[in-house]
Amino acid sequence: MSRYFALVFVSLLLNACTPEPALYQQQLVVFGTIVDISLWGVEQQKAEQAVSAIDRDFQRMHYEWHAWEPGPLTAINESIARGESATVIPSLIPIIKRSQVLYRQSDGLFNPAIGRLLNLWGFQSSERPHRPPPAKAAIAALVDAAPGMDDVTINNGVLSSSNTDVQFDFGAFAKGYAIDLAIERLRAMGFGNAIVNGGGDLRAIGSKGERPWRVGVRHPQGEGILAALEVQGDESVFTSGNYERFNEYEGVRYTHILDPRTGWPVKGITSVTVIHDNGADADAAATALVVAGVSQWHRIARQIGIKYAMLVDEAGTVYMNPAMKRRVEFQSGVQPKVVLSDSL
Repeated sequence: MSRYFALVFVSLLLNACTPEPALYQQQLVVFGTIVDISLWGVEQQKAEQAVSAIDRDFQRMHYEWHAWEPGPLTAINESIARGESATVIPSLIPIIKRSQVLYRQSDGLFNPAIGRLLNLWGFQSSERPHRPPPAKAAIAALVDAAPGMDDVTINNGVLSSSNTDVQFDFGAFAKGYAIDLAIERLRAMGFGNAIVNGGGDLRAIGSKGERPWRVGVRHPQGEGILAALEVQGDESVFTSGNYERFNEYEGVRYTHILDPRTGWPVKGITSVTVIHDNGADADAAATALVVAGVSQWHRIARQIGIKYAMLVDEAGTVYMNPAMKRRVEFQSGVQPKVVLSDSL
């Protein structure tokens, strides 16, 4: 279930020059990436118990939600392909139902039903593909079949689909959902100050002592940090980009983020960062805004309910709304060209 879009690096800027005994940090490897868990002001034994519990949760989610390794989700996809109904395990029902809402809010630009297209392009793999692009006719056939989340219904835990070309792949959503569940787990165990950072996408609660958590957004067109921002209270910061997960063939780079309307990799936008109050919606929205591009991102962000968004195009121009501009502090030596939108 590793996420195929770019695992955009968002580093925690934790002022490592002096030791901070109140800060507990641990790393897990799951979802095809490294998950960093940072807890502030906690006893080590209690923190270790919490991280062990989250690790068990994540490993279960990895199995149950994986898009191509044998498990509950692949069994559902196989049933859909045969035109049969399938019993859905409890952990997948809220994922499917929330994905349907986000699919509609994004005008279908976030579409976890296009697993067949992702597989056709070679992106349902733990390895970076290196192969020719698919035949145009094969892409067109899947686009014409128009698999979408509205083709699916769930009644009493049984899923059916009116379209046998629906194949679920929650790579643009499940990690955010999993991070939300991890934060809920931490809160239930009494932790109020924490960050769960999965390969650069994170949710933070509370603060780092008397200071807010400070995070950085990687520059999509080179090394280093493009911008830093502070998060405090309860916020998620998710970035989707096209510069790490891609297929390069004969000098042409094909990003893993596909436009469901055309079946082809998106062009024009190199990364989108959103701040939102939960990870699942932020995860989906970041991908949808990459697909929406410069001309449609503002409308789609408003429909999803995103209040902070920043896009970077292939020329390095930054597009964002005024509220986001007030949050970010650019770190690079050269101030990028910024295009401000209307308020969201």
